[in-house]
Amino acid sequence: MTVYEPPDTPLEIVHEDSELLIADKPPGLLSVPGKGPKLADCLLTRLQSVFPEILLVHRLDRDTSGLMVFARTRHAQRHLGLQFEKRMVKKTYVARVWGIPAEQSGTIDLPLIVDWPNRPLQKVCFETGKSAQTDWKHIRSDDDTSRLRLFPKTGRSHQLRVHCLAIGHPILGDPFYATGPAQDFERLMLHAEELRLKHPEGGRSLKFRSKAPF
Repeated sequence: MTVYEPPDTPLEIVHEDSELLIADKPPGLLSVPGKGPKLADCLLTRLQSVFPEILLVHRLDRDTSGLMVFARTRHAQRHLGLQFEKRMVKKTYVARVWGIPAEQSGTIDLPLIVDWPNRPLQKVCFETGKSAQTDWKHIRSDDDTSRLRLFPKTGRSHQLRVHCLAIGHPILGDPFYATGPAQDFERLMLHAEELRLKHPEGGRSLKFRSKAPF
């Protein structure tokens, strides 16, 4: 079993105001506490040590880096939560994947469900899976790898990782789904690059970006 060793990195605050806060999560850090004291260190608790009122809105996988939005009031938490529920929040990810796509863009529409004997792994299942869609765009290729921009329309667990695997291009460094040379990277090459949402007070449109560190 892999020992959880969270990175000892300073908080990166992208934006803060009276209603919300945008943070840039490093790879290897949990979004929320896991079970037991050994999994207590996470982005949420680190933020709460500085901003005690901070409330959770959504999550990123431990191995994924990038932008997360947190609420600073109950009103903001409800407002932002509804935006995620109604798919009003627009999320963009950058991924480095194995192989070179034959097309320049596409849509992956494959239903997903937890692979119970192998959880937390997820799998494609047309009988019992929940609807999941991801748009993608090929940015560039380098030798045997490519860089994709991913636009998830839904927010299923491991959605981007399983969808990339399903089209034959696993994300580099993925400890769950990559195999062979695609696994031989120091981290999961998946980064939440952009968030677009409405401000809880007044509804103005906001856009935040974080350049991928790979």
